[in-house]
Amino acid sequence: MFHGISHVDLQVTNLEQSRLFWNEVIGFEIKSQGEGYAEIDSGNVAIRLIEVPAIEQTSTIRLCVANVTDSYQHLVKAGAISRYEPLKTPELEKIACVTDHNGHSIILWRTLSEDEWDFVPELPKTGEWYPDAEKLLVNLLSHVPAFFRMLARRKVTRVVEGLANEEQSAVTREHVIKGYITASAKVTRSRLVAPLQAEGINPEDYQAEFDYE
Repeated sequence: MFHGISHVDLQVTNLEQSRLFWNEVIGFEIKSQGEGYAEIDSGNVAIRLIEVPAIEQTSTIRLCVANVTDSYQHLVKAGAISRYEPLKTPELEKIACVTDHNGHSIILWRTLSEDEWDFVPELPKTGEWYPDAEKLLVNLLSHVPAFFRMLARRKVTRVVEGLANEEQSAVTREHVIKGYITASAKVTRSRLVAPLQAEGINPEDYQAEFDYE
């Protein structure tokens, strides 16, 4: 029955001023325009600016941006009014908010990377681990780029626990080192040398794991 949102209407008192703001300041393209309106292509949902004598109702628009601080400063410099400066939220987002000259709120946001979290996520463990083994894996995973770290955490933990289960043992540092290496594709294992060395581990002692198919 319903096929999605075609566009969002924003009431404006000065169509040309608003069109310039969304087009030249924010950088969205004009999709179409006519008497008393202009439609802005935001990339997914269109924004339709409708000129009215007076604003009867304001709206809130959330814009996903690469850099919240830079985008916030850019809009404030262009004449937008600050509502609150960039901040981190409990939902692991970074957000800021401004209002345009019509009173519409524009929230700038992006998700935080793991490197920006104020905590280190727990390993998805199912078995028993020695504390030094868990600490070692957390340290080794910190060398993985934040974008890939969640996937790596799950995969390496699974492989490490598999090695420990084969020996019917709690997870040890040796299991962590071997699992950390073998969980990675062979073609990329050379990247693991520096993290291992940073933890005082000699990669040459684990050549069998580096050669593992």
